[in-house]
Amino acid sequence: WEVTYDDDSPRVELGASQMPKDKGVYTMYHGTSIANARLIIANGFQQSQGGMLGNGVYVSRDKNKAQRYPLNSSPANRVVLELRVRVGRVKRIDKDNHPMQYTWNKNGYDTAWVPPNCGMKAVPSGLEEDCVFDPKRVTVVGIAMAPDTVLTELQQLVANSVRGDLSGDAALGVCSLCKRKQQQESPHTRQPCWGCGQNICILMSKH
Repeated sequence: WEVTYDDDSPRVELGASQMPKDKGVYTMYHGTSIANARLIIANGFQQSQGGMLGNGVYVSRDKNKAQRYPLNSSPANRVVLELRVRVGRVKRIDKDNHPMQYTWNKNGYDTAWVPPNCGMKAVPSGLEEDCVFDPKRVTVVGIAMAPDTVLTELQQLVANSVRGDLSGDAALGVCSLCKRKQQQESPHTRQPCWGCGQNICILMSKH
């Protein structure tokens, strides 16, 4: 494994005006409705169709951007999901009618990045935006904002999703990933690999 930090220091997050590094892993945000948040947490993202950058999952490193969505929706129905995003190969799209505005994925890129204040008419807010073609590159890891009435519920849904289906392995007594014995009351912790997105056990010696 190789951990890619946003900057030379692991304590410094990449600013919205800095281009995401190829193959980097970043914290990003996605604004949606309460109902859609439940579906996304349970089933993962699906591609949006026909957006300003074509098909993909639209996210941003700027939480203020995510808080605006869904557009024309009441604040009482807005949720901001905190995400871990594996950007892969990144293409900068910084002007209207960019030659790769809708074809970046066909040209070998995994993510399109619109820098802040680039002047594109489709982004009147001037806030940073990203489009990730493959939904499997985007994982919900937390709730950045939600109405108090559903915050605890959504946080629990995320916790259950991250925990995964550990009960089956616990009953067998052997972790299916690392092949080591485990106690029924203490199943091994699984998490997505930052490199490929596959589930790994934290006790695996190699992946």
